[in-house]
Amino acid sequence: MLWSPQTITDWLLTNAASAKNLDDLTQQLGAQLAQADAPVWRLRFAMRTLHPLLAAVGTTWENDTGPKPVVESTHGLETRGGYAGSPMTAVSQSRKPFRQNLSTLSPDHHEVLHELRAQGGSDYYALPILFGDRVAAVMTLTTRHEGGFTNTDLVGFDAIAAQLAPFIEVLRLTTLSSAVSAAYLGKHTAQRVLSGEITRGHVDTIDAAILISDLRGWTQLNAERDPEQAVAVANSFFEVMDAAVTSESGEILKFMGDAVLAIFPATAGQQDAVARSLRAAQSANAHQSDALRFGIGVNVGEVLYGNVGSEKRLDFTVMGPAVNLAARIESLCAQTDCPILMSHAAANLVSRTRQVGSFSLKGLPAKETVFAPGPLVE
Repeated sequence: MLWSPQTITDWLLTNAASAKNLDDLTQQLGAQLAQADAPVWRLRFAMRTLHPLLAAVGTTWENDTGPKPVVESTHGLETRGGYAGSPMTAVSQSRKPFRQNLSTLSPDHHEVLHELRAQGGSDYYALPILFGDRVAAVMTLTTRHEGGFTNTDLVGFDAIAAQLAPFIEVLRLTTLSSAVSAAYLGKHTAQRVLSGEITRGHVDTIDAAILISDLRGWTQLNAERDPEQAVAVANSFFEVMDAAVTSESGEILKFMGDAVLAIFPATAGQQDAVARSLRAAQSANAHQSDALRFGIGVNVGEVLYGNVGSEKRLDFTVMGPAVNLAARIESLCAQTDCPILMSHAAANLVSRTRQVGSFSLKGLPAKETVFAPGPLVE
């Protein structure tokens, strides 16, 4: 039965712009191909990303099972068997379509093709989604029809790919902006920036618990080890802190050389924010070792949260006396041999603490009494 690519391209012009992401577009397009009686059993898109953790994202629709889990591939993808030498690689590098009759495979053909054949596939077609001078994505289509695709089918798929290009590019750029913003600003702060809070001086006053942590012996570490080893230690520290903070719905706003600044917004009250910050601190503290030593300071209070900077260079951060006090308290960890210290304000919201002492802190007119947490009750 003949199908009309025009039906699909008309649908793209009126509906594709509403797709939330690549997977959403994949599922909608797959459903449209099925409705148009196109001989497609499996539709897949793969798109490279600019992300510190992910190299590519892949989305799949199958006519008999519907959506498949989104596949996120980490860096080093090019060396893995599933990608190296695959049709995806050939299309990305040549910028030309690739077709393979799955009934005539030899042992030398890529494992991906053999897997599709084992699932009943009879023909495979991969083509680049070209936008300007780049391959924005690769689209692959597989059929189970006896005899495979016809030349008319391929011409129709080419027309659909050409129509898809600007929509894929928009989704690629949206993914890029979200990924980069989240990687450098943190998930929640990135959402605020992408929603338009980008004007210098756009600052809110919020209640939050503030956690500041500093890696111990950083100067000595850099003197005794080569740069690669020192950076590896710093990254281990940052990974520990990130896992601990995010597990308690906090957010790291800054990696400051060998230190971390994180906040726990008091959306459910200061007591809840402090409890979350201390659970995060104790979770991170469990990873202390001779090779990885750090201190953690916790405070709670009002902070200024938003954009500051020059006319051309902005920073989304928190400022205020509560942040400064958290930093001063953290600096006492080495002096007191306590890995976690908190302010009097934070300690008042915790059931189990012990007083460590009163100290004169830079910039403060009176001594500050600091506390160490006791075991936290779940």
